[in-house]
Order: sequence, then C-alpha cells, then structure tokens
Amino acid sequence: MRLLLAEDDTALAEGLLLHLRAAGYAADWAADGIEADYLGREGLFDAVILDLGLPGRSGLEVLRSWREAGLSLPVLILTGRDAWHEKVDGFAAGADDYLTKPFHPEELLARLSALLRRARGLTPGPLRVGEWELDEARQMLLHAGNVIALTAMEFRLLRLFMLQPGQVLAKAWLEEHLYDEGHEHGSNVLEVYVNRLRAKLGRERIETRRGQGYVFVNETAV
Repeated sequence: MRLLLAEDDTALAEGLLLHLRAAGYAADWAADGIEADYLGREGLFDAVILDLGLPGRSGLEVLRSWREAGLSLPVLILTGRDAWHEKVDGFAAGADDYLTKPFHPEELLARLSALLRRARGLTPGPLRVGEWELDEARQMLLHAGNVIALTAMEFRLLRLFMLQPGQVLAKAWLEEHLYDEGHEHGSNVLEVYVNRLRAKLGRERIETRRGQGYVFVNETAV
C-alpha cells in the first residue's frame, strides 16, 4: 500500500516515514499544502496522512479541494489542534479519521489499517481471505495452524492482493502501490515476488490474466 504523508515538521515526518516503511507501506512525503494537493490528485496513493497546519495551503483547504474534485481517497488528519470544533470542521471537509498530536505510532498504524479496510468494504479485524490470515503486526501469513514467513516485499505484495481478492490487479498498478517515489526496481521484479508467493501459497492462489494482471483467488473459488 502506498501512502502520502503531508507534514511540515521535518523531524516528525522523517520518524513517521521510518515507522510506515517498517510496517510494510510505501510512503511519500509532501512538506507543504501545494505539493500535497498536487500529489493527492495523481491517483497513486491508497490513503493520506494530512497535517492541518501546512504552509502554502492549509490541510483543510487541500482536503476540501480534493473532495470538491470528487477524489475519494481515504484521509487521516494528523494535527496538534484538538478543539472539538476543529475536529468537526475536519470531518465536515471530508476527513475519514482524526488523530491529535502527540500520539503513539502504533495507534496511527492501527487507524490506518482500519481505514484501508473500510475503504474497500472489508470487515474490521484481522485481514482474512478464506482460511488465509495475514498477521500485519508480525508480517506473517497464517493458514491451517501453520505460520508462513514472508520477506518485507512479499508481505507488501500479499497485503495488496488480500485487500482486493478476486479483482484483477494490473502489473503497473501493483508497481505504483508497492514502491515509493525514490525506490528503484527492475522490470521483472514483480514477477519474481509473485512466483515466490506462489511457492508458499500454491500456484493456483495467484492467477495470471494475460494482458490484464494478477488475481488473488479465494480457496473457496478454487
């Protein structure tokens, strides 16, 4: 999953980027509202962490402009403003969640996980597809009482598949949502990781649709 962090506090942003990437997210950073507004319209992100006190253009202005343009990407407001009426203003502008500073990174990650599920119409709680369960905290896969170890990139890719089971995911879309802006990768890297997952889950679990992409198949449909 690829996230946009819009935060003007450099020290806070750098710390958050470390936490987000350690949790298996690709994350890009915008330090002002003008850049955040532009990047949010690119269609590259699964969710946005948006500070209200951005220079250039406030987070509230950015959020309103996205919603007026019909952009539905999930937005979690992160701010030091904790007055009740400011929270009301944030939700009225189109925020999906609201977290005040100071905060624990674990709470931010838990809220993000719930936000990404809601955005896809999934039920709260552990990420499951059939009998497969992804333990996001430990970045492991659970199945039939077995624990299947995953590398960092296998975990990222599998989470994308399990959040959208049964859907055709294009190679270009997967690459856009697996990597942040500064990440370099070869042309066949995605296929390598897909094959590694197939070796661990079974080749029938991830279908190739030629000319379209890949589909993660629920075992009840196999």
